[in-house]
Order: sequence, then structure tokens, then C-alpha cells
Amino acid sequence: MKLKDKRVIVTGGSRGLGLGVVEALVARGANVTIVARETGALAVARERLGVAVISADVTDEAAAHRILGEIRPDVLILNAGARPPMGRLDQLSWEEFSTTWEIDVRGGLYWMQAALKTPLKSGSRVLVGSSGAAQNGSPLSGGYAGAKRMLWLMAKYANAVSTQGNLGIRFQAIVPQQIIGNTGVGDAGAIAYAGALGIGQKEFLARFGAPMPPRDFGEKVISVLEDPQYADGVAFGLKGDTGITMIEGAAA
Repeated sequence: MKLKDKRVIVTGGSRGLGLGVVEALVARGANVTIVARETGALAVARERLGVAVISADVTDEAAAHRILGEIRPDVLILNAGARPPMGRLDQLSWEEFSTTWEIDVRGGLYWMQAALKTPLKSGSRVLVGSSGAAQNGSPLSGGYAGAKRMLWLMAKYANAVSTQGNLGIRFQAIVPQQIIGNTGVGDAGAIAYAGALGIGQKEFLARFGAPMPPRDFGEKVISVLEDPQYADGVAFGLKGDTGITMIEGAAA
């Protein structure tokens, strides 16, 4: 898929990893709309990058249907999510433990449902933000790992619905396989795990090997969209050292 002039929506695209993706998309000439809550960050992105912006909560089901119905994007990138409260299993309340389920998973459900029910046109791509925690767990971030695994599974379920309905929409999970500094979720995780190990944040992040700052992450996401070898996979691991790895192929 060539991205020039394609309509792309990025949720949570006003900062962090989402902003890195938006920057890479703009460099390819895509017609980008950012959906996020914080109007200040949206205004900065609009001024600097010339993108369209919509202030909305990703857990607003009606907004998901309205925005997809109005824009009908060629690509939908579901990046928005909560910063998980950090703590051991015995330290977190249910409200803290379930934060990412109430925001990441609920928002993912609404937007994937809207993509299927609108529906987006045949050939559209929906990229769903997951995490390496979905593979390996994350004992200091409550329900985060389970939520990110659920989003990965939901991408598979959505593909099955698309196939059954002959919709031609492809859902794919993006799985960053390292904690990324200078992002809200990444810094929260790095601080918690570095503290538990008694080391500095920089030393902890260095254990993942080559860094993958937001713009580099964005370039890898672009490759998933543009390179034909990634057109049919279900889940892709992204890492600074190893680049892009297909970690789950399409069902036979």
C-alpha cells in the first residue's frame, strides 16, 4: 500500500509513539487525522505538521462510529491507551489494575466494531497497538499485559468477521518488543522496573539493545503498511535491534 494521499486516522497520535507514526505518515504524503483528548497537544501537532485533528475520547463509542463514517480512512491506527498504574499484584486496587482494560481494550473494541460496521472499504488496514508484555507478561503494571494480549486477539477475531462478511478489511497487531523511553507508558514502566532492580532508568533501557525512539517506531509501522511481505500477517514484533518480525502469520 502506497500511503501518498491515503486517508489515515491515528488515535492517540498527538504525543509519544503515536506522534512518531504521524510524523512518518506526513513524510509519505498521507492525509492524516489525529484523534486524541488533549486539545493543547492536538493544536501543536496541527500547527507543526499540518494534520487534521479531532478532540475525542477513544472510549466514546458514538464518536468512533461518527468519525469513521465521516472520514472513511484507508488506514486506521489504534494507538491510544492509558498509562497503567504501576505496582505489584498485591499493591493495586481493582480500579488501578483494570485501567488499561477500561481504556485500551474498551476503546479498541469500539473502534474495531465501527470499522466492521461502517464498514471501511475493501483493502483498508487497521493496525492495533499491542505490546511485548502480551508475550512475556509485565508483573508491575497490573492488567496491562492481559489487555495488550486481548487487543492482539481482538485483531484476529476482527479478521474472522471481515472474512465471514467478505469485507476485505485487514486487522493487524503491532507489538513493540521493548520499553521505549520518552513516552508516557514507556517512562512509567522503565522507572518502575529500574527501581525494582536498583539501577538507573538509562541502564535499564539499555538492556533492550538498540533504542527505538518514536520516529523510528513510526518508520517501522510505515514498512508494515507499505511492504507487500507484511500485507497478510496478523502480528508483527518491532524492535530496535531486529527491525520487524512477523510473529503470527495469517490463518490458512
